[in-house]
Amino acid sequence: MHPVPEPLEISALLDRYLVGLDDDEINDAWARALFTKDARVEFPMSGHDGLDGLADYHREALSAFATTQHLGSPAVIDLDADGERAVLRANLVSTHVHHPGTAGDPLFQAGTLATGEARRTGEGWRLSSLTFRVLWTRGTPPRPGETS
Repeated sequence: MHPVPEPLEISALLDRYLVGLDDDEINDAWARALFTKDARVEFPMSGHDGLDGLADYHREALSAFATTQHLGSPAVIDLDADGERAVLRANLVSTHVHHPGTAGDPLFQAGTLATGEARRTGEGWRLSSLTFRVLWTRGTPPRPGETS
């Protein structure tokens, strides 16, 4: 059996991240399998530093919605010269379904540029940073105090 090429292993981190958000698989094991201990995740409205509490941060943010669907493009991966770090970039369309009875449009959608960095660790590649920059939106966004 041939090992997975590094760019595919790195881009799979983003894929597993997005699928985890939509499958309600967000727990500490999910976070440990994807992120370094010192990881930074940043959305336009909030962010989180470190592995501790990262799963809780995501669960709380997503609780503003009944469900979500995140569709990502293939990630562009650039490895550094020593092969220990990588930069990644992908496009993302996120659809957030509001809870029944929420005022406004039933959906909130966002087109986003996702950028990040990954590091080789003793457990394999892990994301050390992940940042989302919203490029466009459609529908009713979360109410003040809600995040996604």
